[in-house]
Amino acid sequence: MCAAVTVALPPAATADTPLCAWRFMSNETVLNVAFPDVNATYWVLPYALGPGDSIELSGTYPYARYFSLNTYGTNFDTVDTLRDNQIGPDPGSSNPFTDASARTLPPAQRQWHATIVTGPADHARNEIQALPAGQSTPVGFLIIRVYVPDDAASPSGGVPLPEATMRVGGATVPRQPCEQPFDPNSYTGPVSQLAQAGFDQVIAGAASGAFPGDTPETVFVNPASSSGLFPNGDNKYLGTALTYQPGRIVVVRGKAPTFPDTRAGVPATDPDQQVRYWSLCQNDRVSPYPVVACAADFETALDESGYYTYAVAAPADLTSVADPTVTVLPWGDTTVPKKVLFLRYMLPTPAFYPQSIQASQATGADPATVMGPYYPTAVYCSATTFVAGGYEACRDEAAG
Repeated sequence: MCAAVTVALPPAATADTPLCAWRFMSNETVLNVAFPDVNATYWVLPYALGPGDSIELSGTYPYARYFSLNTYGTNFDTVDTLRDNQIGPDPGSSNPFTDASARTLPPAQRQWHATIVTGPADHARNEIQALPAGQSTPVGFLIIRVYVPDDAASPSGGVPLPEATMRVGGATVPRQPCEQPFDPNSYTGPVSQLAQAGFDQVIAGAASGAFPGDTPETVFVNPASSSGLFPNGDNKYLGTALTYQPGRIVVVRGKAPTFPDTRAGVPATDPDQQVRYWSLCQNDRVSPYPVVACAADFETALDESGYYTYAVAAPADLTSVADPTVTVLPWGDTTVPKKVLFLRYMLPTPAFYPQSIQASQATGADPATVMGPYYPTAVYCSATTFVAGGYEACRDEAAG
């Protein structure tokens, strides 16, 4: 894939040098692959590092709910994660993810440096490990993630992407952020098609392992594996497979964990919240596994008891919902009948951890037992039943 970009960049990107950083960007419109969240943007920096080589990053803490640095090997599995509250600030700067009073500081006082190293990494020194032990090739990928920027129009959180300085084979090579990320939708040709086919094959193989063919529908389970799908080390997921039928919708209900609504002025450091972030996303269950739609915590309606109700439906099946406590997620293209829903939890607090997805996966226990009221229950239901009687009527329909 990297070779394809070097050989044939779209005209819009030709102003960038071949060595600019963060060539790839992924969201719901560009490189929409491997189950992304629409409230996050991902930037990718491929690299090849030998023994003693490194990459030095110079950045600014974004105005956002969360950001992190993650490294991956050639199997697209996580090597290391260094998140916002683990990255120490430069002298004279403060970290808004550890100090709430720093949230309003100007960018010049929100600076940080980090280093990607080929050997063991010391997080206390803002180091992150570049390559997995035992990998025979020197190739890896660095991804920076930004979730819920304060300004929705600025995916990077109102600050530039980090500058990168490569120290390779005794040489120092600065890499400024690319002005124009590579968008495969703007270029067609045999090289691009070959790269896309290879990428789809890798993602398809990983996703088939995440949800084997015998996975029950409308039952949220821990994925068998998230390896090969660029997983975020700070997120854990429950998922359920779905199949479209005309006139049938999916209704999901559960208790919502509390979260710091940073767009409403709540600091990400607020200790009274249960998770840093959560969302429910609906995705196509065909390669490259794009996201169709998500409802993040701050976008999800709740009833007076703190419970959410989602209706996953095609517009032709559910034209409107009068209940203000219902959040509708679109089914998307109904010619793609196979779908998957993912519930994400990010960074549960110690007090909430025992009822989290993370606790279920750490112990291997049934998430329905571990999570209690926070476990999402889903049922197929006719749209007419839901409109007439809501979730309870759908539950009775499914049981009867």
